[in-house]
Amino acid sequence: MSIETISPQEARLRQQAGALLVDVREPHEHATGVAEGATPIRLADLIADPAARLHRRDALVMVICQLGARSLQAATALQSAGFARVASVDGGTARWIADGLPVTRADDADFHERYSRHLRLPEVGEAGQRRLSAARVVVVGAGGLGSPIAYYLAAAGVGTLVLADDDVVDRSNLQRQILHTDARVGMQKVASARESLLALNPTTAIELFESRVTSENVEDLLGGADVVVDGADNFATRYLLNDACVKLALPLIYGAVHRFEGQLSVFDAGRRRGQAPCYRCLFPEPPPPAAAPNCAEAGVLGVLPGVIGLLQATEAIKCILGIGDSLAGRLVHFDALALRFRETRLSPDPSCTVCAPGSEFPGYIDYARFCSNT
Repeated sequence: MSIETISPQEARLRQQAGALLVDVREPHEHATGVAEGATPIRLADLIADPAARLHRRDALVMVICQLGARSLQAATALQSAGFARVASVDGGTARWIADGLPVTRADDADFHERYSRHLRLPEVGEAGQRRLSAARVVVVGAGGLGSPIAYYLAAAGVGTLVLADDDVVDRSNLQRQILHTDARVGMQKVASARESLLALNPTTAIELFESRVTSENVEDLLGGADVVVDGADNFATRYLLNDACVKLALPLIYGAVHRFEGQLSVFDAGRRRGQAPCYRCLFPEPPPPAAAPNCAEAGVLGVLPGVIGLLQATEAIKCILGIGDSLAGRLVHFDALALRFRETRLSPDPSCTVCAPGSEFPGYIDYARFCSNT
């Protein structure tokens, strides 16, 4: 026997006359609205044991989903289980809403609607999304790397982003620093970044740190952080962040770009002494300044920071959720011209001055002098 399909208007009339309307969607789908008076029963639960969910086989049961396919599947299962009076609502909840019929919405509708694609991933789900919402991530640098990092972390629902940068927007930045606009040239980068990020996701709290990061303020900056992401463009800040993250036992998501090449890794020696390396295990000393010119001196392909920053954001999200394989102990090198990734295994240096097991923290140094090789 074929399943009767009815319009949302007909379903509403039958509901008002006493028929039972059953919504077989997943809970996270309810954010867009639930047909008023519908009883939520997940499709899998209904099919597994219809009699336990619906006690009267002689009742008139109408089934609704999002678009109509799952409701037909559920209605067929009910009919096979002996429910004789079954109908499927054509067009589902989407058509119900489009037709202007009454709906109810959850108090946290924005959460479920905004992150619905995350909620469908078993590896994330509601529990994981709540962890992202509770997370505090420090992003150092609101430029080429910081732009994609901050954009995607805000989009993913990280609850608090702390942006650290003391620079202002320059027109030459706009070729790669996509947080900013031409109208904001001369504006503080962190203030410009906040405008863009809140326009994307007003539920993310954006805290600004408009000072240069130094030994005196780095621990205040990193206080309460779950993850630190390095989007800096100079070695002094990079070494400082590494040392502070080792001392404070924080994971550091590292990224760097130069001309057509980039690299990234995760340095987690603070939490995993002797098992994971820190930045100093890879680079005990910085290269001479002439061997490592910055973007203003050497140039950089505009899309390159986007590639590396996006991967840094990916590692930060994985770190918060505790999923996947971390890049800790691996350095990824990206060649944009060849479009090739290369991976190098990294081991902790047992004689590292900062992260060797059992060693005392040596204290912060004069990083500007250290990195200028004077």
